[in-house]
Amino acid sequence: VCKTAINHYGMEVYGIHSGFRGLLDNYIVPLDESSLTGLLNLGGTILGTSREKPFKRKAGAVSENKPAIMLQTIRERGLDCIVCIGGNGTQKTAAKLAEAGVNVVSIPKTIDNDLFGTDHCPGFGSAAKYIATSCMEINKDARVYNNSMITIVEIMGRHAGWLAASAALASHFGSGPDLVYLPECDFDMDKFLADIDKVYKANGKVFVAVSEGIHYADGSFVSEAKTSASDGFGHAQLGGLAALLASIVKEHFPGVKVRGIELSLLQRCGAHLASKVDIDEAFGAGEEAGQQGGF
Repeated sequence: VCKTAINHYGMEVYGIHSGFRGLLDNYIVPLDESSLTGLLNLGGTILGTSREKPFKRKAGAVSENKPAIMLQTIRERGLDCIVCIGGNGTQKTAAKLAEAGVNVVSIPKTIDNDLFGTDHCPGFGSAAKYIATSCMEINKDARVYNNSMITIVEIMGRHAGWLAASAALASHFGSGPDLVYLPECDFDMDKFLADIDKVYKANGKVFVAVSEGIHYADGSFVSEAKTSASDGFGHAQLGGLAALLASIVKEHFPGVKVRGIELSLLQRCGAHLASKVDIDEAFGAGEEAGQQGGF
């Protein structure tokens, strides 16, 4: 975005720090060629992000008029265009800014690969490559010893199972999970244990990939009982699923070594395994956004 706007259109470019929070706090910094060096191969963003949802108001709560503050900052700074990079939450806010008369150019970005209007989304390819590669390595390690073992790997994905499903890429190359569980399908603990038992009796080893968002038929998350904190969006904080399932499996398979592994943040920040196609497409999306802003 920046290189296109600066080099092709001679525009002044500013970075809004901490996402939409920066428009509320007027935390905006100038960006030039020197500040862009080396960014292509970094995971995440140098400008930071936040969980700010300026258009959402809690019923009965007395709060500042955040949209008005943001619009005032845009006017005072003389910003001709706002480029919004992100997933569903970001794009929802971007759409509301556009409705308020702001010139907005949006760029899709989410490892969850669940953004409306995209065939696939920048960020997903790199996360999928990391997950598939890690699953291949975990599976190899879990099979080097001549003893029984059940390995459960927890993969990100609250409502969309694309990331957990990408573990099947490792299976395509002969070294992936035996079982994969996605949030698109209701989870049944008895069936889960029966599935493991079937594979275990056949192979003596079991490798399971589970999405953090797997849930029971009533909609409650399997991991939700372990945590009650919020992630900033009002969602129950998920995590610890692998450890929870591992403890249950241990009870049903006494004497068998059971290991729970959570890939955690490395799925979204492991830039050392970034997909070249993903990088090229992300750069291309930014280039197109810079052109749209330039017009």
